[in-house]
Amino acid sequence: MSNDERPGPGHGHGPHDGAHIDWGVLGPHLERGAELHLPLYERAAAWLRELLTEDAAAGDEGVFRVLDIGSGPGVVSCLLARAFPAAEVVAVDASEALLERARDRAGSLGLGDRLRTHRAELPDGLDALGGADLIWSGKALHHVGDQRAAVAALAGHLRPGGLLAVAEGGLAPRFLPRDIGIGRPGLQSRLDAAGEDWFTEMRTALPDAADEIEDWPAFLADAGLRTPCTRSFLLDLPAPLSADARAYVQETLAHGLDMYGDHLDDGDLTTLARLTDPDDAVGITRRPDAFLLSAQTVHTARAQ
Repeated sequence: MSNDERPGPGHGHGPHDGAHIDWGVLGPHLERGAELHLPLYERAAAWLRELLTEDAAAGDEGVFRVLDIGSGPGVVSCLLARAFPAAEVVAVDASEALLERARDRAGSLGLGDRLRTHRAELPDGLDALGGADLIWSGKALHHVGDQRAAVAALAGHLRPGGLLAVAEGGLAPRFLPRDIGIGRPGLQSRLDAAGEDWFTEMRTALPDAADEIEDWPAFLADAGLRTPCTRSFLLDLPAPLSADARAYVQETLAHGLDMYGDHLDDGDLTTLARLTDPDDAVGITRRPDAFLLSAQTVHTARAQ
């Protein structure tokens, strides 16, 4: 699991069990996506700093340990290390290949002495982590069947006054105009619908999946946390996109095609095949009208 950007429009997720994914191969895509989303995550980190400094007794000097649950290749982990310069940051993920990327990234940024990694599945494997002043979990808890219990498990690792931040929900990323000149107009909306159907199937198949309203502030309150706050952060990369951004969108659409292509009709499959073909003149990597627009919601609350 990873809080870095997962493949596929709609939620940005990968397959739920991770058993058939070569994370060593997928790692560069996740890292590219997270780097493109850094402006969004930087604003989120600045907001977390504000929340943690509202109490006179909990200034920056009081943030000594940060856990990044579902860290992926560590882009956000390293951002948190910079945002909280007095803190040790622990990147937690189930994939050793992604944790290796996190360690390499931290070393290249001069953060190797402050970032360490811990391999663990959610919700198991967290007991050895110890306490933290800030726990960040981005796009990881929706891979756990009982999300309420997962929030409670993370809350149990907060030190007094510590902050839990859960990045879940927001708006599906948008890449394309309504009419792209090939296929039936409205492809983006149908991709979103296919992604939602796939996500529902993924959630239903999870062990111990709980059928309940996804009310993250309520989950935080039920975990005994106080002063819940929610804010959404926008990423707006207008057309024309950079080469890196176009490559990311192309890869994202290709992964989405693999994951839920069976939810699309033949016409849309043909259109997607052309969009993801780097040699096609109307493909994403050559289009001047492709853009990247998305929003990520972050839910927070404090320990007593």
